[in-house]
Parts: sequence; structure tokens; C-alpha cells
Amino acid sequence: MSFNTTDMQWERKPENFTITNDEIRIITEPNTDLWQRTYYGFQNDNAPVLQFLTKEKYFSFIVQTQFNSNKRFDQCGIVIYLNSDNWLKASVEYENEKFQRLGSVVTNHGYSDWATTDIDASIKNIWYRLSRRESDYFVEYSFDGLNFKQMRICHLNEGNETIRFGIYACSPENSSFEAIFKNLKVTDCIWKEHR
Repeated sequence: MSFNTTDMQWERKPENFTITNDEIRIITEPNTDLWQRTYYGFQNDNAPVLQFLTKEKYFSFIVQTQFNSNKRFDQCGIVIYLNSDNWLKASVEYENEKFQRLGSVVTNHGYSDWATTDIDASIKNIWYRLSRRESDYFVEYSFDGLNFKQMRICHLNEGNETIRFGIYACSPENSSFEAIFKNLKVTDCIWKEHR
């Protein structure tokens, strides 16, 4: 699959961002988020999302994120945003000075889940790798860009045909930070068929 940042399209363009051949920078805006209903009851659907459109059923997408988040729930990472009721995101959400939550959310038909593991608050650099096999998806993370570890395997009910995938950044509370995305790459699918 060919890769070019000029092929990416915004869903809710932020006020402050820059895109070059080497990196994408987004300054988050306060009170922006993606979440649907589960447990909290609220629906937040206003985070800026920058994505590619593809019909390709088998591929892997890799990106390095750097972030100076310092307020609760500040986050940036990868996303498949189909519409407000169907999407997937993976990111680090800042919690406090000691730890943050490395996690992922899958939203099918208007209900979100949230799976996390705690990591040290000093970590400000993470790679993600998203792999697609038709409507099934494999999300991994890495601290060095070489050694990836599984975050989750999931299914998107509406994710079998043409999809959009890419990056996002947001600040659900009254805060703002700079999210930097580097080394964006699309490759053949590294997630092999289960035998």
C-alpha cells in the first residue's frame, strides 16, 4: 500500500497542527475525547482524527508517538474511526505523576470498552503497530520501535469493507499538550494467519 501524508483526511481538524514529510504535530484542545456510553453514560465524539482511506484487507500500520502530556486523560495514538458508533483507538492516557494507562478502546454499535495496563509516567515515547485481517485487528506497542508486544486482538462489526485509519490526539479535561507522530509506515500485514 502506498503511503503519503497528503492522502490523509481530517475528521474534526484541530486549530493548531503542522504536517511535514517527517512528522505530524497536533496541539490538543481542551474537552476533546472519544467515548461512547459504557459505564460513564456520556457520549464524547469530538477528538481530532487524521486518517487514510483504504479497501486493503491485509496490512500493518506503524507510528511512533512522542507526547508531553501532564493532565489527567491527555492522550494520543492510533485510531480506526469509521463513525461515532464504530471505532478503535490505542494510546497512553496520563493519570498522575506516578503512572499513566497504556490502553485501547473498541467501540461497536455505540458502546465502548477500555482495556489498560499501567506504565510509568516518565514514558513519553511509544510506537504502535496496527494490523488488519479483514474485520479483525491486532494492536501492539513498543518502547523502542523494534520489540513489539500485544495489546489486544479485536473485531470491528463494521470494519470489514473500506475503512479509515490513522492517528488522533485529545485532552478530555481542561488541558492541552503537543502530540508528535513520526515514522508513519504502512507495510504488508505482519499478523499472519492462525494455523
